[in-house]
Amino acid sequence: MTKPTKSRTKARIDLHAIGRRIRELRGFDMTQADFARRIGVTQGYLSALENGEKEPGSAVLLAIRQEFGKTVDWLLTGETKK
Repeated sequence: MTKPTKSRTKARIDLHAIGRRIRELRGFDMTQADFARRIGVTQGYLSALENGEKEPGSAVLLAIRQEFGKTVDWLLTGETKK
């Protein structure tokens, strides 16, 4: 007898969309260097995030949440819980 396997749907992470949301959150009044300093990363790393070249780790997502009040759900999906 074989065990039934659970079907796992791998969540797709849209790094470009996450980067757009981070850029939107930074706005036009804050430089990448200032935003990066506030979340504890380098400006180069923030640039790579905004360009969809790197995936933000949990520490970065939590730092953005704490510093700017946006949920991790919003950062990852663009959606907020109702």
